Amino acid sequence: MKAKMKRVLRPSRRRVSALAAVAGVAALSLASMTSAPAATAGPAAQAAKPTVVLVHGAFADSSSWNSVITRLRHDGYPVVAPANPLRGVAGDSDYLESYLKSVKGPVVLVGHSYGGSVISDAAAGNPEVKALVYIAAFVPDKAETLAELGDRFPGATLPSALNAVPYPLPGGGTGTDLYVQKDKFHDAFAADVPRSVTDIMAVTQRPLAASVFDEKTTKTAWKTIPSWDLVTTQDHAIAPAEQRFMAKRAHAHTIEVNSSHAVAISHPGTVTRLVEQAARATSK
Repeated sequence: MKAKMKRVLRPSRRRVSALAAVAGVAALSLASMTSAPAATAGPAAQAAKPTVVLVHGAFADSSSWNSVITRLRHDGYPVVAPANPLRGVAGDSDYLESYLKSVKGPVVLVGHSYGGSVISDAAAGNPEVKALVYIAAFVPDKAETLAELGDRFPGATLPSALNAVPYPLPGGGTGTDLYVQKDKFHDAFAADVPRSVTDIMAVTQRPLAASVFDEKTTKTAWKTIPSWDLVTTQDHAIAPAEQRFMAKRAHAHTIEVNSSHAVAISHPGTVTRLVEQAARATSK
């Protein structure tokens, strides 16, 4: 009877091995659960990318960045593309400066065309803006106007394609909005973009206040923040010679592409690579 009870109470070798295996798996699981947060925190923190803020220029809106946004997001970058009011450098810059306060962490600030003037002003004194990227953009100096730059470097055909439309000012008086004439939009603004696309762009374009061209720049963030510049060599809106002059003056890391002014649409890959280059260079 005692021998039978011992046989019943003594577990078999196979059962002991199974219990040991289960215990081992449980121990490993517990160890991985307790050590996982520490192992994940370091690399995740190191891999954090800056937020890319994309600022459009005149005769466009934030959708002009769509293809660039898709690529940046695919590569893991947080992206925002706020609306640029296009009412004047001082007011538009104040608007962007206020918006940047809502963005947490480091920023790579990108401006296209007139948006270059806006980011140059809005980024001044903001320690979170680590890089400025100018895409076929104005990079004016202090007390300089866009009209002066245009006169100094003639050749752009966009000015002759503009149509002036008056509008009432809130405090009285009349302002003037500038639109690109629809039948000239393709050749003057986006000659390397299919007409099926530019026909829609011409209809949905956002106007620029004419007063912008005579407004003096007051801040120049590119003098203290590292900058990158993409020069478009087939640009009819801002003459390539003008772009090269401004990029050289700003000591920007500069590349050139055979593109129209609408380079974010016709060459989104080139734009994205330059933005990411700036992000990597200033994240070290």
